[in-house]
Amino acid sequence: MNGHSNGKVNDTKSAEHRQHGTSREEDADECRLPALEAAYASILRELGEDAGRQGLLRTPLRAAKAMQFLTKGYHETIEDILNNAIFDEDHDEMVIVKNIDVFSLCEHHLVPFFGKVHIGYIPNKKVVGLSKLARIVEIFSRRLQVQERLTKQIAVGISQALEPKGVAVVIEAAHMCMIMRGVQKMNSRTVTSTMLGVYLEDPKTREEFLSLSKSQT
Repeated sequence: MNGHSNGKVNDTKSAEHRQHGTSREEDADECRLPALEAAYASILRELGEDAGRQGLLRTPLRAAKAMQFLTKGYHETIEDILNNAIFDEDHDEMVIVKNIDVFSLCEHHLVPFFGKVHIGYIPNKKVVGLSKLARIVEIFSRRLQVQERLTKQIAVGISQALEPKGVAVVIEAAHMCMIMRGVQKMNSRTVTSTMLGVYLEDPKTREEFLSLSKSQT
């Protein structure tokens, strides 16, 4: 009875800690809004726009809030996301979640890149709620990124959280910095991968993942 009660108390404390942490982050974002808004207004003026015209009156504020949302991953951790979602399970076959939508901002030009993420892992007595894999993708994609680093961060994050026998992550994305500017190649796609554990060591395991992640069924 005491152990059960202590568990409830600990869960309550964890929930309160996460809630208070979120509240502090929201307060900090609110405090930063005026400076961000002023910065966007300055950008508009330097571009030759009239920041006071009707269509742009609230644009600096909207842009500031949008940028805070698109970079909210800086304030999130895998521990918070996976709380109470890792389960003991005697399963040692490959688990794959594919076609996870990903949107991020290129840190070189602050324009979007977007595409699909395929994740595979082989459990080592522990599994995670499948939706949490998509949440891990979001934590790291909601930051200023390059695709290569994003791919590795997702794989390493899953590996550290679950300690599986192996993790595989593949991202295929279109970069607006290549489509809208620069070489302006509309159909270009960038593919990156990170293989850890048995996916790196065993070619057959790696090939099975790549084959299943590409299949349409």
